[in-house]
Amino acid sequence: MARPDKAAAVAELTEDFRTANATVLTEYRGLSVTSMKELRRALGSNTKYSVVKNTLTKIAAKDAGVDIDSSLLAGPSAVAFIKGDPIDAAKSLKNFSKENPFLVIKGGIFEGKAVTVAEIMKLADLESREVLLSKLAGAMKGSLAKAIRTIDALRLKKEAAEGAPAVTVAEVVAEAPAADVQAVTETVEAEVPALAETEASAPVETAEATPETPEATPEVTE
Repeated sequence: MARPDKAAAVAELTEDFRTANATVLTEYRGLSVTSMKELRRALGSNTKYSVVKNTLTKIAAKDAGVDIDSSLLAGPSAVAFIKGDPIDAAKSLKNFSKENPFLVIKGGIFEGKAVTVAEIMKLADLESREVLLSKLAGAMKGSLAKAIRTIDALRLKKEAAEGAPAVTVAEVVAEAPAADVQAVTETVEAEVPALAETEASAPVETAEATPETPEATPEVTE
């Protein structure tokens, strides 16, 4: 490879190392061109899987401030530069290696630290960001529904005490199903403490009322 080409290759690899969330080093000996295409497709557009020259990769890693054990750059090497969710990429690599034993995962870098094959496999067994966000959304929805029920109960109690017609939060939400979630959340945050404080600070009615003392009529002096 000519010197300008080497310089360009090192610069590209250096940028890949710097911008990747994680990298996984592999050996692809024995994989067909078709298999390599399938692997790239499985990894998706957020992961760049590149066949690399070991010497240039060592230089690029050093330039990027990434410490890679020299044993990981032995034999025909290819590096997965992961710019999306590392868990998704690890799952794809693990699943692909099960069906294609010619793909050998050798190790990698995650959050700036070297990780072993065993650690990459553990990472692959974790729930992805999408799954966690979905669960979080479900939990938040449940919490919001609970808060609305709490407001409903306090509002009904307050309106019953005042003799006003009771209008439930559920009825309001039913009439406006497309209401903004943020607005509802702000209502929850604003009204629950206010209603709770009203309940706590409300005066206790006594059975007997203290009679009012009539005001004395001032004398008029002529």
